[in-house]
Order: sequence, then C-alpha cells, then structure tokens
Amino acid sequence: MEPRNNTQISRFLLLGLSKEAELKPLIFGLFLSMYLITVFGNLLIILAVSSDSHLHTPMYFFLSNLSFVDICFTTTTLPKMLWNIQTQSKDITYEGCITQIYFYILFADLDDILLSVMAYDRYVAICHPLHYTVIMSPRLCGLLVLISWVLLALHSLLHSLMVLRLSFCPEMQIPHFFCELSQVVQLSSSDNFLNNIVMYFAAVLMGVGPFAGILYTYSKIVSCICKISLSQGRYKAFSTCVSHLLVVSLFYFTASGVYLSSAATHTSYSSTIASVMYSVITPLLNPFIYSLRNQDIKGALKRFYFMPRLKGQIP
Repeated sequence: MEPRNNTQISRFLLLGLSKEAELKPLIFGLFLSMYLITVFGNLLIILAVSSDSHLHTPMYFFLSNLSFVDICFTTTTLPKMLWNIQTQSKDITYEGCITQIYFYILFADLDDILLSVMAYDRYVAICHPLHYTVIMSPRLCGLLVLISWVLLALHSLLHSLMVLRLSFCPEMQIPHFFCELSQVVQLSSSDNFLNNIVMYFAAVLMGVGPFAGILYTYSKIVSCICKISLSQGRYKAFSTCVSHLLVVSLFYFTASGVYLSSAATHTSYSSTIASVMYSVITPLLNPFIYSLRNQDIKGALKRFYFMPRLKGQIP
C-alpha cells in the first residue's frame, strides 16, 4: 500500500489489550472499576485538602495538584478504550489520536515534575524548618505549578506538531489501547529520524533529570535526618517522606518498565502491559498510599465524612 499524506488520514485502529472476544467483558469491567476508583480516590484527596484548613500547606497543595493530574491522566486513555470495547469498535480519529498524544505526554510529564517539586518541599521542611514558610511561600508554590503547566504544555505541543509532519498508510493499526507516541512514530511511512531524536532526548531530559533531582534531594534529607540527635525526631522527620517515597518508587519503577519493555522486545504486548501499570495502576494506588500512610489525610477524610452529619444534628 502506498503511503498517503497525513491530511488524508481519517482514522487509526487501536488493537487494544486483547483480540480474544471472550476476554473483553472482563477487561471492560476491570478497567471501568479501576477508572472509577481512581477518579473517586483522587477526588477525595482534593476535597479533603480543600475543605480542611489544616492542610492548606505547600505539601498538600502539591498533593492535590498531583491528584488532579492523575484524574486527567487516566481520563486521557481509559474512557476511549472502554467506549471502543462497549461499541465493539477499534476506531480513533486522526485528530483524536493527536489530541490523545498531546494530553498523555502533558499529564505524564506533570506527574514527573510534581513529584520532583514535592521532593524539594520535603527537603526545605526537614533541612530548613525555620525558613520553610518563607521559602515555600504561596506565591512560589503557585509559580512552580503555573510554570510547570506552561512549559510542559509547550513540550507536549512540540511532539504533537512533529507527528503532524509524518505520513501514514490508511487504516493504520496501532498495537496498543491508546495512541502512544513511540508506537505512532514507528508506524509512520515517512522519515521519522527527527521525531526519534526529539523523542529520546525528551525522554532523557524529562526522565533522568527529575529523577536525579529527587535522588540528590533525598541524599540531603538523609544527611539532615542523621544529624538529628533524638531517634524520635529522626522517625518523625522520615515519616513525612514515606508516602512520597512510595509514590516516587512506584512511578519510576513502572515508567522504567515501559521504556525497557519497548526497547528490549520487538513485540508490543509487554510494552502494553507495562503501560497499563504506568498509566492506570500508578494513579489508582496513589490515593491509597497517601490516605493509608498519612495521618493528616486520614483525619481530614474523617472530618469531611462526619461534618455533614454533625451539622445536621445541630438545631
């Protein structure tokens, strides 16, 4: 088949997680449940932080932003996959595919950057507690989030515009449950060398850079904790970082799984499974990690749950 210009492409075909028809009801029920739990859990975190004045601090400001980004992250891919299963369709429009690429990159990178900012917040809180409120001012926190959104929106736009320059054969099949950038680029029938260079450079910049920053930040945190004389003080300081460390470990473990599986194998199945872990399981587990390990969040959720009942009992 001869390649056509990308302006003539009307749709792609998403092959999904499985070709077995009997497995699709199970996949639909499983992923619908995970999506609803992810949205509900992260919404609870946002509501708890916004409704409790005790949690109006930089740490929980960044956490509520992370929860919002996680909701958007899963919404970028799962509703379309569920719709295709329900309608027994594999179609995604060309414009829809480009849009999905844009928002997937945007929210994945925002997750990455927000975890780095949260690590810096913990560093200031533990190593410079007397200057914490001055350094982590509301103005700085707002600027960090705003700048992250603007820069990463431009970064996502760059990748999306570079896909527009590629040509594809009609009825192109994507062996994935969403339009993943590297899969789409590799399926191009035109020269994709420049796309690959930009894609791998961005992966190193957005993956290695923030991760190195987190490692450096925690090396400083460990050094500061070791200088605390009382064991109770050391435990209290470290306990504020446990939830963040678990989320960071989960995020980078699954992200590295996506990269290694796509680089080491020629089949798309392992890459697809790794992408599920990265884009579905991680946002699903984040609320549980923070609500189960964090006493402040648990207390805020209890107050949020019981407050309407208490107000109803007041004459």
